[in-house]
Amino acid sequence: MISVEEARARIVAALSPVGTEVVALSSAWGRVLAEPVAARMDKPGADVSAMDGFAVRAAECATIPVRLRVAGSAPAGHPFAGRLAPGEAVRVFTGSVIPDDADAVVIQEDTSHAEEGDGAASVEIRFVPKPRAHIRPRAGDFAQGDVLLAPPRRLTARDVGIAASAGHAWLTVRRRPRVSILSTGDEIALPGDPVPEGGLVSSNAFVIEAIVRAHGGEAVTLPIAADDPDRIADLVGEARGADLIVTSGGASVGQHDLIRPALAPLGLSLDFWKIAMRPGKPFMFGRVGDAALLGLPGNPVSATVCGILFLGPAIERLSGLAGAAPPTVRVRAGTDLAANDHRADHLRATLSRDREGTLVATPASRQDSSQMAILAAAEALILRPPNAPAVPEGQWVDAIMLGGRDI
Repeated sequence: MISVEEARARIVAALSPVGTEVVALSSAWGRVLAEPVAARMDKPGADVSAMDGFAVRAAECATIPVRLRVAGSAPAGHPFAGRLAPGEAVRVFTGSVIPDDADAVVIQEDTSHAEEGDGAASVEIRFVPKPRAHIRPRAGDFAQGDVLLAPPRRLTARDVGIAASAGHAWLTVRRRPRVSILSTGDEIALPGDPVPEGGLVSSNAFVIEAIVRAHGGEAVTLPIAADDPDRIADLVGEARGADLIVTSGGASVGQHDLIRPALAPLGLSLDFWKIAMRPGKPFMFGRVGDAALLGLPGNPVSATVCGILFLGPAIERLSGLAGAAPPTVRVRAGTDLAANDHRADHLRATLSRDREGTLVATPASRQDSSQMAILAAAEALILRPPNAPAVPEGQWVDAIMLGGRDI
């Protein structure tokens, strides 16, 4: 058996990013950027006002109060026509282009208005402005040609916003990795279908599909395969064009664990089988034709944990990202933890906070890999390395938070 870290490293190293496509900016959120995004213009495209007020020559306002003739108004999007003459001010607003020869803005609160006898508008300046006061300089946000977003990068709402500001209506991104999902076993049925005697309702395909989509993949769920090598091979053969095939069940050593013998005639090339972890030891990775293959355990908790630890990073790598391990946080143990054996353990736990506000993770009293209710109630996986010593209550441990992108 190999370690969790080695298994993930070998999976990621064996995968290459998929091809690219061009998508509308409105569809770019969550996609992985494949080409740099450079600004097509300066932002702002001119010196603009940061406040509502009056554009002035700072030198003319060195002695206050001073009265200036209001030569006009320059609402945002409607620049003042002409230059600012001596003794003049121009009414400006947030985003207004600063008139030529003005070099400061006096905010509205530091002025008072009056009408001169001939009806011409004027303003009294009651504050000495510093040169460039309340002026946002041209290209102060970014300049034409600046690289604002560099690949690989999963695009956030903020990224989409800056791409729009930079003048991009289309972005080049990695296409979504295509993932085919196959559940196996005579005993399982889809929700709503009759359940065989002694059988159960299949959940793994739905969990796997959700993890695939959460990481930006495109999921195709195949029909359930009975414990028949020919049927398994036929369904996997239908997954042509997939970048990744994910099977659930049939990866162990029992008489009805048929994934390996069923796929051998299709040219299954196995990289590794079995990981020193709990839950999830019977896990395989290899290739079938042009597609990578992840063989997940049949127990639903094991399949879910393996999906978090390996499937998520695999899709991230296919998308052009690093395929890193799920992030961990430091939490305090909510109870004594026994010494661990040679397998890395992943304890389903709930979270609370102590009097100091520190996160406390308390493992469920039962950790059976078939119990979905415990997994559904869990908020974290406490990580117990192989051969870890006992940990008393209150000591620090590492944990993976649940409820985010993964599940």
